[in-house]
Amino acid sequence: MAIITLTTDFGERDHFAGATKGAIYCELPDVKIVDISHSISPFSIPEAAYIILNAYSSFPEGTIHIIGVDSELNEENKHIAVKLDGHYFICANNGIMSMICAEIAPEKIVEINIHDKIQTSFPVLDVFVKVACHIARGGTLEVVGKVIDSIKPIRNIIPFVNDDQTQIIGHIVYIDNYGNVITNIKRSFFEKIQRGRPFEISARNKTFDTIYNKYSDIVDFNIPPEKRNIEGRGMAVYSSGSYIEIAVYKSNPKTVGSASSLLGLDLMDTVTINFKKE
Repeated sequence: MAIITLTTDFGERDHFAGATKGAIYCELPDVKIVDISHSISPFSIPEAAYIILNAYSSFPEGTIHIIGVDSELNEENKHIAVKLDGHYFICANNGIMSMICAEIAPEKIVEINIHDKIQTSFPVLDVFVKVACHIARGGTLEVVGKVIDSIKPIRNIIPFVNDDQTQIIGHIVYIDNYGNVITNIKRSFFEKIQRGRPFEISARNKTFDTIYNKYSDIVDFNIPPEKRNIEGRGMAVYSSGSYIEIAVYKSNPKTVGSASSLLGLDLMDTVTINFKKE
């Protein structure tokens, strides 16, 4: 049985997500549809890229992923279908696939060319669904598009490293439900440049010289709970996707605050790591 996932900026208030599911069921009544997220910030390509990168590999090979973010068709925003790592991705060629393709080379990319057969003002519903159902029936990508050899890159997806490798400049690509901010600096990339050197992470007016493996590593369990007073303390930690994250321990945007609210950090803001010269 085919699995089709949905990742969109449709939200939960409007009819778009439900209509998309209904169109899929009309073509494939027995398909399984999984909502990854419909809460991507409107038109936020970095958010969508981060979420799909960290979600897709939890699904079985052969899963088909529809990504409905900034998907209006125009001369600068073509539609593509990508086979990568045993999965299929259907989206606009606007950089959403850049984070995945930076780590794994696509097996095949096609630029979708079935639009002349479909009258559409809602491409996720009318085009992406048709392509997904075609793939789910065992159809090949060449039937729905022409093969191309590259995708559009996303701006600032790769952190900058200066010539003497004493500085990394990254950007915030995602803010989670707790207000923690995730950068585009992956642990493996950081450690390759670090080479064991001391470092300092700067995010606006806050600095960190330690990166924890998990949130509770900041806790000294030898101190009685009533004397710890660490809720709301800032920290750097590796996210579940192994990216450097700036967080607040047990953050709550409505009470103790969050990394985003307390430090004034937003999407695409800069995070800098400085190393001591060898």
